[in-house]
Parts: sequence; C-alpha cells; structure tokens
Amino acid sequence: MRKLKSLLLVAILTLGMSGLANAQKVGHVVYERVIANMPETRALSVELEKITKTYKDDIDGMKKKFDDKIKKYSAEQGQQTEDTNIQRGQEIKVDQSRIQQAEQAAYQDIQEKQNNKLVPIIGKARKAISEVAKAKQILYVLDASASRGLLVADGEDLYEAVKVKLGLLPDQKQPTAPGQN
Repeated sequence: MRKLKSLLLVAILTLGMSGLANAQKVGHVVYERVIANMPETRALSVELEKITKTYKDDIDGMKKKFDDKIKKYSAEQGQQTEDTNIQRGQEIKVDQSRIQQAEQAAYQDIQEKQNNKLVPIIGKARKAISEVAKAKQILYVLDASASRGLLVADGEDLYEAVKVKLGLLPDQKQPTAPGQN
C-alpha cells in the first residue's frame, strides 16, 4: 500500500511538472510590427504612394478641366440657346460621372495591388514566425498587437528572433499630435 501511495505521488508530481513545462511553451509577437518593418512592406508602401500620386495628379487634372468648363459654360449661359445649355448640362453630368468612375477605378486598382502584394509578404512573415517558434520549441504564438485583446504577455517575445530571421527594418517613428511629447 505504501509503495502504491509513493508511486501515485511520483505520478502526480511528474504530470504536474510536465504541465508546467508545457505552460512555458507560449510566445508572443506584435504581428503588425513584424509586417510593418519588413523591407518588402516598406517597398510596397513607396510603390503605392507613387501610384496614388499618379492617379491623384490625373484626377486633379480632370477636375481642373471640369471646373474650367463649368466656369466657361456659366459665363456663356445667357448668350446660348436653351438647347445648347441643355446639351452643355448633359455634357457636364457626363464629365462628372467620368471623374467619379476614374476615382473609383483608381481606388480599386490601388486596393487590388496592395492586397495582391501583401499576400506573399504575410506568408513570409508567418513562415518566419513559425520557424522561430519551432526552433525555440514554442507550441503557441499569440499576436500581441494592441487590437488583438492580449492583456498579459508572460511568454517569450519572439520579435527580436523574427527580426533577425527576416532582416526587419527599424521601427518607423510615428508622428505625434501637436501638444504631445
């Protein structure tokens, strides 16, 4: 009976220790920070800014021509026939519709490019995090981003190891609001 109690006590302690060992196999990383500091993400950001500027310049040119046309037609309205004024009104509506379509097309194109190019970046980040976790024998990796609901992060922070693996860039300084230091 005494041996049975001793054996049972050893078994409980062993199970308890293995539970403690498994509890230590949790890590965390700020996933948004990893993605934001990848060189590919920064290059994508520069590329999207260029594309956005090109679209903005084109659309601003369309708007300027549109505004000039409205001014011209408004100034000449009293000297034109009613049929001409109706035709010009329809022309203005068509031009306004073209501008709106150009804005929507630009937005959709930029979103599509961003989404298509982010997929491999996200895949690369996930793979690196997975490889780092595996190398450190971490079973679970939690996203420690502010919006993810992680309140306490006692596990190992994997950011530095992922930073080395992916060659992440330094954090970008966030602009501060006026009056904040």
